[in-house]
Amino acid sequence: MKNKPKDKDSELYTKRGTLRKRKPKKSNIYFTEETEDAILEYLTLEDPTERNKIYNEKIDYAFHKLVENIIHTFKFYYMEDNTIAELQHEVVAFLLSKMHLYRKDKGKAYSYFGTITKRYLIVYNDKNYTKLKEKADLVEVDSDKRIFNDIMSEGKAKDLSNFMDLFVSYIDKHLYKLFPKAQDSKVADSLLELFKKREELDIFNKKALFIYTREMTNVTTPQITKIIKKFKEIYKKLFNIYYRDGDVYINKII
Repeated sequence: MKNKPKDKDSELYTKRGTLRKRKPKKSNIYFTEETEDAILEYLTLEDPTERNKIYNEKIDYAFHKLVENIIHTFKFYYMEDNTIAELQHEVVAFLLSKMHLYRKDKGKAYSYFGTITKRYLIVYNDKNYTKLKEKADLVEVDSDKRIFNDIMSEGKAKDLSNFMDLFVSYIDKHLYKLFPKAQDSKVADSLLELFKKREELDIFNKKALFIYTREMTNVTTPQITKIIKKFKEIYKKLFNIYYRDGDVYINKII
């Protein structure tokens, strides 16, 4: 009978004492050489059934992942009616309509279809951003934006970044106590998400973010103004405590 392996290594061995075979790690690469070859093969086929088979088995997933990654990498989030999933399907359908234009001498399929995706999303986002601006009363938005930006810019300063984290944690924890009305808590929660992502906001137009928040929450400008001013009051109150007592006391009230 074979000796039993030590306990610390037991997970490496079978009951018979033989070394377990490790499962190969799955690759994170979704657009492979096989995908490139499948696209070229797809273009040579004329039978619709064969085309559908190779597309569904070897191309569709790669296209969806390509579009999904580009949407999130470049923050193409200006949408009017579509969800991200719906936009993703829309762009994939567009890529499929352009597949017949691809040739191997145009370079790697990944780069070719990635470029088409980015161009499509740039046009799509610019169009929706324009619509958002047209729907807004920009005089009101400018006024509220200044209040909003005061907090946002202070929160991105290096010496105040720690306080901003505490400020966000406080509102997040006490959201429904601070904003008991359903509509108010909905708006506050949407604005809070912007503060959580404040380090990424340089690539956005902050006025458009304000408008986008209004579109997402489906409330009027005065309602958002009320919540932003409440944010400012809480910010000043907590900052005074932070300035006087440091983060030790702030951590206690959070």
